[in-house]
Amino acid sequence: MSERTLVLIKPDAVRRALVGQVLHRFERKGLAIAAMDLRTIDGALADRHYAEHVEKEWYPPLRAFITSGPLVALVLEGDQAISVVRALTGATDGRAAAPGTIRGDWSLSNRENLVHASDSPESAAREISIFFPSLEGSSTP
Repeated sequence: MSERTLVLIKPDAVRRALVGQVLHRFERKGLAIAAMDLRTIDGALADRHYAEHVEKEWYPPLRAFITSGPLVALVLEGDQAISVVRALTGATDGRAAAPGTIRGDWSLSNRENLVHASDSPESAAREISIFFPSLEGSSTP
């Protein structure tokens, strides 16, 4: 069953020129790019995206990081795209992520961990509507 998910290739990956390699992993797995945009987000958009974390003590540094430079927002689609993308990205903390995953190969941080990936169909629908409102209602079948 085909589904869609949001991925953010974060500012650290853009600064380190890893965008092409990250995209290659997703495409090589068989996922299709349904939408993609290079942008720098502001604090208000970061707060909308990370709404469940805004009140947490560790959020202000995350907000500063995610707004620190350009990121690539993309919608990927394919069979079980949400779980496939999360498996490819690896554990949130790059220091604990398995080798062969995006974070396991290129990240040594919990915050600057190269990518964000939606964690459920509900999150994917909400996040896609924030970054790609024209796709709203079509995030998951």
